[in-house]
Amino acid sequence: MGGDAAGPVPTEQHDFSLWEKRVDALMVISSSKGYFTVDGLRRVLEDMGEEAFETMTYYERWIASVNQNLLEAGVYTPAELGARMSEVAARGETYGEACDG
Repeated sequence: MGGDAAGPVPTEQHDFSLWEKRVDALMVISSSKGYFTVDGLRRVLEDMGEEAFETMTYYERWIASVNQNLLEAGVYTPAELGARMSEVAARGETYGEACDG
């Protein structure tokens, strides 16, 4: 971070999980609709601080940035987001549980 030694960079490829693909798609769609720019995405990422880069995965940081930008753009309110998150959590913790409900 900021020029500090971070150790080796892993270069092996991996398959992206479904949620990571969805985060990527959400970022592309949201930015193409004009809700934010790459600069806006980067601004939030840079404001997160070192702890985020130590504890969050790449796509966890991305979704946090996308979410912040969508909130700032007025796409939804924190209350609307909270209500929707409660609805989703009530479905179950796995895709299988969500399909059964």
